[in-house]
Amino acid sequence: MSLTLAPETWDSDDARVLRDAQQAEIRAVYGRDDTEPGVIPSAADIDLFLVARDLDGRAVACGGLRRLDAHTGEIKRMYVVPDRRRTGAAARVLAALEDSARTLGWTHLRLETGDRLAGAIAFYTRAGYRPIPNFGAYVGESISRCFERAL
Repeated sequence: MSLTLAPETWDSDDARVLRDAQQAEIRAVYGRDDTEPGVIPSAADIDLFLVARDLDGRAVACGGLRRLDAHTGEIKRMYVVPDRRRTGAAARVLAALEDSARTLGWTHLRLETGDRLAGAIAFYTRAGYRPIPNFGAYVGESISRCFERAL
């Protein structure tokens, strides 16, 4: 699938729609409104937010980066709309986030996902992310699964 990826502001309409859809899916899986064990990302702490668009200009995927320290970032709000899954969109967004992290001088990326999100766990594992102990605000969260990859 042909996609264009570009940075977009956290608060743009399309970024908000994609993030809201991601959170709605997670709420449906867990059956509760509180789905963010960590600090809720915001425009103030997201270093980069990418939106992927198809040839028609429709926003179909997204992902963001948040700095954890001078050498480490966290992937936030990775999402692909259901009808564009298994097309390579997630891999394209992830590769672009990793390239951007390298440009920022980061040497590692971390992420948190839910224990019931088997597709996400399999995707990140295939992409070279390895399980790590829960970090930061995720420590002690039984539903959180954390991963890291050296860039």
